[in-house]
Amino acid sequence: MQGVSTAFVALAALLWGVSGGIGGILIGNGWDAFVVSFYRGVIGLLFVLVWLMLRPRCSGLASRRLWFWSTIAGLGVAGNFAFYFVSIAEGSVAVAATLMYCAPVFVYLVSFALKLERPSALKWFAITVVMVGIALLTQIYDTSASGVTLLGVAAGLLAGLSYAVFIFGFKYAAPHGSPQAILSISFALVAAILIWPGDASQTVAALSTPDWQLFTGLGVLGAGVSFILYVMGLNHTAPAVASIVAMVEPVTASLFGVVVLHESLVGPQIFGMVLILITVTALSLLSRSGPVT
Repeated sequence: MQGVSTAFVALAALLWGVSGGIGGILIGNGWDAFVVSFYRGVIGLLFVLVWLMLRPRCSGLASRRLWFWSTIAGLGVAGNFAFYFVSIAEGSVAVAATLMYCAPVFVYLVSFALKLERPSALKWFAITVVMVGIALLTQIYDTSASGVTLLGVAAGLLAGLSYAVFIFGFKYAAPHGSPQAILSISFALVAAILIWPGDASQTVAALSTPDWQLFTGLGVLGAGVSFILYVMGLNHTAPAVASIVAMVEPVTASLFGVVVLHESLVGPQIFGMVLILITVTALSLLSRSGPVT
């Protein structure tokens, strides 16, 4: 069962990586990043609602604490979706996905502040290395060379921070209800939030556009199936294993960007990406019970 669960987590990460590439195609076709994020959330909502209807027992929907923490998780998902696609629009899929993978760094910083995790010289060193990797990846010292704007860098990091918020929200909601109930509340909030900042005319036009297949694929792969697989996989997958398997997402997204979208990365950016992936994975391994992405 553990092997199957690990495969579920790996497949979810793979689908998230592919969904980043699909989002990149849609944005390249002129679609607003918030519209892309909205449809990813709406289609994901449909999937988790079906899951909830099929398995309604022990949902915990009568619990106020479930609603509170699920709302926090939903805010995290909404921010993650929106900032991720804004980062892609202002940079590239490879850079956005790798910046988002920095989420465990934010988890550690929040844990330090809340005294949930004890800081150490090794952890601070690892966080510093990640910061160096971010500088190399984004070439923030010379944004004209990388094609990544400061907004793109900030949005990518905020996507990671938002995912950390989702992890905390989901973690504290879990004792009060079922995963499908938590995700249903979260995705409903995502849809309610992301419909406002998007271009209204594009939101309507997306229903009859030739790109509807891409929108559907994005929602199915990037929210519906992937989140269900991820939650099911975590039931029997050790956090340390999941943290390593999660590397599939930025690697897949980067390959998609380079091969399909013809994005390019120079030597320092590749080195920065490797630094981030290795160090963030090591950070996740340092804490047995810490959240993973």
